[in-house]
Amino acid sequence: MKIAVAQIACLLGDPEANLSKVHDFSRRAKAVGAELIVFPEMTDTGYAMSVIQKHAGYWKTGFVLGLQGIARNISIAIVSGVSERDGVSIYNSQVLIDAKGGIVAKYRKTHLYAVAPVEEQTCFAPGDAFVSFDLGELRFGFSICYDLRFPELYRKLVTEKNVDVFVISSAWPFPRVEHFRVLAQARAIENQAYVIASNRVGKDDDLWFCGGSSIIDPRGVVITGASADREELIHADLSQELVDSVRRRVNSLGHRREDLYK
Repeated sequence: MKIAVAQIACLLGDPEANLSKVHDFSRRAKAVGAELIVFPEMTDTGYAMSVIQKHAGYWKTGFVLGLQGIARNISIAIVSGVSERDGVSIYNSQVLIDAKGGIVAKYRKTHLYAVAPVEEQTCFAPGDAFVSFDLGELRFGFSICYDLRFPELYRKLVTEKNVDVFVISSAWPFPRVEHFRVLAQARAIENQAYVIASNRVGKDDDLWFCGGSSIIDPRGVVITGASADREELIHADLSQELVDSVRRRVNSLGHRREDLYK
């Protein structure tokens, strides 16, 4: 299965312009044979709490409805970070749209970045469930940005949901660029799973994003990676056979001492 990753800059508070960019990158991904394309966190609104509060949309209208049309018209599956308004709450979410335009799965960010000056908890309600889904022969697990710092999430997805591929939509900032790189590789190595990381570039208010989107294999090898400051499309082939081979060769998941972890 060929997977594409879109590293983009978003226009703050302009979902229509951002949807147009999704269409362009999805078309390019389809042209190189990709079956799935992954977009960053908050692709619809950009990443600024006051703007998100103003522009966050309901799940089956607006931006998500536009994603469905793009996926259906181009015949490609799409994962995107989106705002999700539900009653009085707003969630930092991911959605999977299949190649027929159907909503297959969604995830609400469980670990909010409650650190000044961002303070996501002032805008978002936290999710309370981890989410995985099947696509082709592989099983994928969702996560968003700050989730990357919590290895328990990824271990749970692997051991309880049999996930082979972690999909990360992110708006990771420049001051911690090395953290993004190291943590993404660590999640791949320790779980013997692919990591598909789509990060932002550009600037929202005073926050600059560090790019570095990547596709990492189950051995921790970066198959392909993007720059720190340019919009790019990267892509690679994923193999269930490689996941199985790595896990058979060194069965570290089977060697866990669960009796000591409680």
